[in-house]
Amino acid sequence: MTVHDIAVKTLSGQDASLGDLAGTTLLVVNVASKCGLTPQYAGLQRLHDQYSKRGFAVVGFPCNQFGAQEPGTPDEIEEFCSVNYGVSFPMFEKIEVNGPDRHPVYAELTAVPDAEGEAGDIQWNFEKFLVGPDGTIIARFRPLMEPEDPAIISAIEANLPG
Repeated sequence: MTVHDIAVKTLSGQDASLGDLAGTTLLVVNVASKCGLTPQYAGLQRLHDQYSKRGFAVVGFPCNQFGAQEPGTPDEIEEFCSVNYGVSFPMFEKIEVNGPDRHPVYAELTAVPDAEGEAGDIQWNFEKFLVGPDGTIIARFRPLMEPEDPAIISAIEANLPG
């Protein structure tokens, strides 16, 4: 099983899965609208724009577990992202990424260690996971690493399909 096989819902509530994006390299990010790191949306959108024609997508999962920084409804989240950051990448339902109600996608993602060898709970909003076109989790980047950090860009470029 890979993260592609796990059912999710879109931000608008429709059934989906990351498997709908199979064949695409993904950067999966837990996002929030009222966080000090929220401006990372701009860099995430630039990455999405830069690489989407080469088989890459950013995907966002809103989460309200860190300082209640994503209190919005799906409509409010969508409007915030669109108006403030021009977000065009896929956004999924608001979920929990830690604890007993952790979404199954994040149960898989959090099993993967970061560059220091640490796996486990998400530290804060905007933790990033690179997922290969086949659904394999390739890398984990902690929240403070900017989306356009050279380490993230080189990992994306090394894992684009084809």
